[in-house]
Amino acid sequence: MIPVVVGVLLAVGIAALAKFTRFDEDRSFYSTVLVIIASYYVLFAVLGGSGDALVWELVIAVAFSTVAIIGALFLPTLVGAGIIAHGLFDFVHDGIIANSGVPTWWPIFCGSVDVLLGLWVIILSRSRLT
Repeated sequence: MIPVVVGVLLAVGIAALAKFTRFDEDRSFYSTVLVIIASYYVLFAVLGGSGDALVWELVIAVAFSTVAIIGALFLPTLVGAGIIAHGLFDFVHDGIIANSGVPTWWPIFCGSVDVLLGLWVIILSRSRLT
């Protein structure tokens, strides 16, 4: 339960800080967040020392990074959807990729950050369209 609570608090903190500093007014802010979020599993694969995991984590990180770039350039709502999709990926990650470098608490922590933050980004991008 602690990873979920900390994840939710972190998502709220990121959104509040971005709003306070007005960083979230830059179209690239949350896209950059998505690229960073996606890169953590690559880091864990390096820590775990698995070449197979590293290849798959890189492929997936590139896919999420591509979503981030397309969203930043053309469709901001896609960035929020990409962050949510990464959160859903967190919840099934262990069943898809054997990556021994991932801490046991990470998927639920990161998933809770991602889903909440992704919802916020969608709300924020839709409010800017109206």
